[in-house]
Amino acid sequence: MRIGIEAQRIFRQKKYGIDRVAIELIKNLQKIDTKNKYFIFAKPGKNEGIINETSNFKIVLLKGSNYFLWEQFYLPKAIKKYKCDLIHCTSSTAPVFSKTLTILTLHDIIFLEKSMSTMLLEKGSYYNKLGNFYKRLIVPFIVKKSSKIITVSYFERNQIIKYFKKIEPKKIITIYNGGNDFFSSKESMTLKNKIKSKYNLPDTFLFFIGNKDQRKNTKNVLKAFSLFIERTKLDITLVVLHHSVKNLQKILKEINKPKLIKKIIAIGYVSDDDMRTLYASSTIFLYPSKREGFGIPIIEAMASGIPVITSCTSSMPEIAGNSAHIVDPESPEQIAMGIYHLFYDHTYRKMLIKKGFERSKKF
Repeated sequence: MRIGIEAQRIFRQKKYGIDRVAIELIKNLQKIDTKNKYFIFAKPGKNEGIINETSNFKIVLLKGSNYFLWEQFYLPKAIKKYKCDLIHCTSSTAPVFSKTLTILTLHDIIFLEKSMSTMLLEKGSYYNKLGNFYKRLIVPFIVKKSSKIITVSYFERNQIIKYFKKIEPKKIITIYNGGNDFFSSKESMTLKNKIKSKYNLPDTFLFFIGNKDQRKNTKNVLKAFSLFIERTKLDITLVVLHHSVKNLQKILKEINKPKLIKKIIAIGYVSDDDMRTLYASSTIFLYPSKREGFGIPIIEAMASGIPVITSCTSSMPEIAGNSAHIVDPESPEQIAMGIYHLFYDHTYRKMLIKKGFERSKKF
């Protein structure tokens, strides 16, 4: 077969979960399939060396001014040019008018669960809002035309079935995201000290990945951190990824804790190498998100040997199993108590680290 894989953003410098899933999919297909012919359709970028061509894998770089034009104009032309029998679209959207057999990976339908007015009024980047608007327009058509729909958790499969009532359930299959062995590599003290020096980190810190999206639950994490400090009187730092100091100051002002910024280190985007060392250097990883389709950081942190606090909602209990401390993401009190237990109960902490590491191997 001649198989196309849409992987538009895998070569961009700043990669996120969906991009990394696509990269690992391609790399592992290269290991197991030497018979079918593959065409990897992507945009040019600074990290083009991250995947190499092989005898049956060809990288096709397609230029396009924006996501919409690339996917709806340039990609269908390339699919036709390379005579693909099948196109697998990896990022929840696909060309509407392509007649080629389509398999869609639909990571989640979070963008369909709120009204348009609510989405526009919520905090978040303009880029994300535009992307969600595009998906709301495109996905209902793509779901109907796709031969198979892959999603990444059984929770998300049920959500898709509930929302798209006319779609045959057997058309929708669950394939979990895979954890990268990269995160289970032991980090040396030299690397840990290097990362601490690079970002001016203390020896003991809590690690939280969030962004401006309200479902990432930054406000309740900051409330919980404040409660923990007030009760323990500890001099401990919270390291926050994907937030600016300015944005955190705004949230702290809203919760009447402006002085807490002195105990927080905000870091923007980091490379995978730095991310691995940040996980491994942290004391506790906080991921009490309100809604996820899977939750890749849960598995990454577990593989890194760090105890995880995550939520009782959506896909997260399914992915974490009994190998993380589960909390109600709407309760700063529960999040704070989770931090307390993992910080002071060393037996419980060691148990979760061990169970988490074993859990990560299942992915």
